[in-house]
Amino acid sequence: MKHWRVDDLAWDRFDPSLVDPDVLLLVKAASVVERNGTDYAVYLNNVFTDDVAFQAASDNWAIEEVQHGDALGRWAMLADPSWDYPAAFARYRASYHIPLDVDASVRGSRTGELIARCMVETGTSSFYTALADATAEPVLKAICKQIAADEYRHFKLFYDHMHRYLKRERIGVWQRTRIALGRVTETEDDELAFAYHTTNEPVGMAYDHERCIAAYMARAMGFYRQGHLDRAVAMIFKTIGFRPHGRVCRGAARVAFGLMQRRRRKFETVIRPGRPPRRYGSARRGAPQRQVAAE
Repeated sequence: MKHWRVDDLAWDRFDPSLVDPDVLLLVKAASVVERNGTDYAVYLNNVFTDDVAFQAASDNWAIEEVQHGDALGRWAMLADPSWDYPAAFARYRASYHIPLDVDASVRGSRTGELIARCMVETGTSSFYTALADATAEPVLKAICKQIAADEYRHFKLFYDHMHRYLKRERIGVWQRTRIALGRVTETEDDELAFAYHTTNEPVGMAYDHERCIAAYMARAMGFYRQGHLDRAVAMIFKTIGFRPHGRVCRGAARVAFGLMQRRRRKFETVIRPGRPPRRYGSARRGAPQRQVAAE
């Protein structure tokens, strides 16, 4: 059941003078990734083939993910009238695929799959919160706040099902840690990089993973602030089974923020060689193995 609808947003409040070009690049890429949620629902339903309750939850989750993509895509077309969201998504779908003919999780267990899903929702909830805080454009701010709230609910959904399966599969805390951290590192795989390529680079331009992931991550990481990492790390700790508050968690969040900014500076050297890292975030301002086919 949707908690909001795209047409209910105050689209008449859109202010083109407050569109940040770097935010627009990220929104275009995020729109096709979100819109692709139906494939992930198929994958999850195959993994949880005998769990009717989870399958129903997964199907509803996919409906909300698609709506996220449609809202972001509609906003991006307002911000850039020359851009075609449906066409960009069609290009993305034509060349980027996840394996759907499966009967078991690539994480080794259903609990592992749900841990991975929790990591994805942690990342998206923090990302859209950071973007909402960074943008002054009122329609995008409202969209990002709605999506961030949805993604946090999705985190709780997968977290609750994870605990249901944890009682059966009894995966230890260190194995859960390995799965969680492994999924976090997959944010730099082809999913986001190829989304950036198909939505922001000229049709016919050859795909280059290093160039595209650097272009996406340098911008996305630049909008994060320490508070966003505090919340994300607390959600990760909760999923793994560690205390989500306290000195250890706060210390881990500070380390994570420092590592993120170091990684951002490295990506900046790829997209802006020889120039100092750009400052982002001014006042105006998670999976199966993938297959990417040549365009």
